Amino acid sequence: MSTSPAPAPASTPTPGTTQPSTTPTIPPSTRFKDPAGQLVRSVNRYATGRAPKQVAFTPDGKELWATLLGGDGVAVHNAVSGAKLAGIRLGRHGGAVEVIFTRDGKTAFASQMETHTVWQIDVASRRVRRNLDVEGAWTKVLALSPDERTLYAANWISHDVSVIDLPSWRVRKVIPTVHTPRGLYPAPDGRTLYVAGYENGELARLDLRTGKQTTLLRTGGAMRHLVGDGRRLYASDMGTASVYVVDLASGKARRLAKVDDHPNTIDLSPDGRVLFVSCRGRNNPKSYYIPGPEWGSVVVVDATTGRPLDAIVAGNQTTGLDVSEDGALLAISDFLDNRIRVYTIPPYQKLASGKGGFWSEHHADLAK
Repeated sequence: MSTSPAPAPASTPTPGTTQPSTTPTIPPSTRFKDPAGQLVRSVNRYATGRAPKQVAFTPDGKELWATLLGGDGVAVHNAVSGAKLAGIRLGRHGGAVEVIFTRDGKTAFASQMETHTVWQIDVASRRVRRNLDVEGAWTKVLALSPDERTLYAANWISHDVSVIDLPSWRVRKVIPTVHTPRGLYPAPDGRTLYVAGYENGELARLDLRTGKQTTLLRTGGAMRHLVGDGRRLYASDMGTASVYVVDLASGKARRLAKVDDHPNTIDLSPDGRVLFVSCRGRNNPKSYYIPGPEWGSVVVVDATTGRPLDAIVAGNQTTGLDVSEDGALLAISDFLDNRIRVYTIPPYQKLASGKGGFWSEHHADLAK
């Protein structure tokens, strides 16, 4: 499957600089009212920069960073109030795809497609420390090795993964892999990398020492994002509107659940019991950069059984998604609305006993 070019950046910025707060917060009187039965409850929604592709909580949960595919790098917000704290510019091409943090919360890494570049950012000062050409093409998803000494970067167009040694800040090697690699999951053993292939709906297991690759699943769809808990690996498939689960010990894969149209980003609750899935909704026939006939959504399912636990109807192309490390908050982005939404997550027991929450009713609200 092919991809359209990213929206053009709005300006030509200087790398590593911050900008004054311009994002308004939404006053309590106008906050989104959740429908009856929905168990995941709204905290706030607020504007961000152009085309927020991904959202990520800092490890302490205080800030939410949004990568602006059509804007200037990364927007930094107070996670709950939405107040804009900074804008981090990433060179003259501006836009960013993904951002991840080290466990201590001191360092962030952001990817930039057009320049096949990874940017290292100091979280406290919000300034760029350095950047690196990853020697691939159209760089998207990033992942850190368990010991955080290696950074992996998926290169969409060159069909490979860059292996970056962080102490020396150099590309150690580039490993060929599935067509249009996107999602990455480094296994706890430090020797295995799982890669999601968008073009053919493939999920591959890559031996990092030998480069040998084994295909665990091929759906013919469009495998997009991976997340795991060390025992199980989950994959979203945009082409089949499904999420799959792999037992890492046996390598056996199965479909966990059918979800809404065009599933994107997925994340697990910290206890590994709940899976959250953002879904873009049906595309506009002319272009997916134009709002389509359906609202985006988030589907909440039991990570073991696939049983629906709740659902959220959101805005135009709900794409980014992240769960805070304490499991208390869920953040999502509406890609075409330039908006972030934040929700509280109830305990698993409340979700499990909630009779599916808003799941059954939400289907009727997806069509515009």
